[in-house]
Amino acid sequence: MLRSLLAFVGACTLVFGSASPSSAAMDQGALKPPAGAKVALIEFADLECPSCAHQNPLLKDAVAKYHIPWERHDFPIAYHRWSSQAAVNARWFDTKSQKLGDEYRDEVYAHQLSIETPDDLRSFTEKFAKDHGVALPFVIDPQGKFAAAVKADYDLGVRLGVHQTPTVWIVTDKHGVTNAIEVTDFSKLYSMLDAAVAATGGK
Repeated sequence: MLRSLLAFVGACTLVFGSASPSSAAMDQGALKPPAGAKVALIEFADLECPSCAHQNPLLKDAVAKYHIPWERHDFPIAYHRWSSQAAVNARWFDTKSQKLGDEYRDEVYAHQLSIETPDDLRSFTEKFAKDHGVALPFVIDPQGKFAAAVKADYDLGVRLGVHQTPTVWIVTDKHGVTNAIEVTDFSKLYSMLDAAVAATGGK
């Protein structure tokens, strides 16, 4: 199982294209920490992407260790069967609390191998909602506002030159000057965050 998962993760990178030194960021204004933060992570991800699932625990641990914001953007791949609906579901859980929405995303990644079809996703989502004491509506996004928000994220990713998932930037702000560095080698994430925190004098 582990061998097949690692092979799938590797194949995901080949499908989306090999990593470049940096995505061609064409909308740098979007790559900055939220107000009050000096360092943050900005991620574009697909909930059905094995590589995203593989890196998610690392990103989660890094955010907890460095106490920095983590802006999670949707970038669903068109040929994935259920990733867009999963992103819409996550947005719905966000309306209950951001914590619940992020927990849903983490749980989808953790159980990704058992979710093969949209029906599997619906069953998983219903169980998640029940386990957390939330009543899941039959139609989650009747007006399409969550789908529109997901598409807005995707369009932003396109403008930023995102070509694979996950795409992650470490963004910093020192004296009003913003900087964004793409993480192309996740084994270096902690050392890159150490450098970012040291350069800005704090989180």
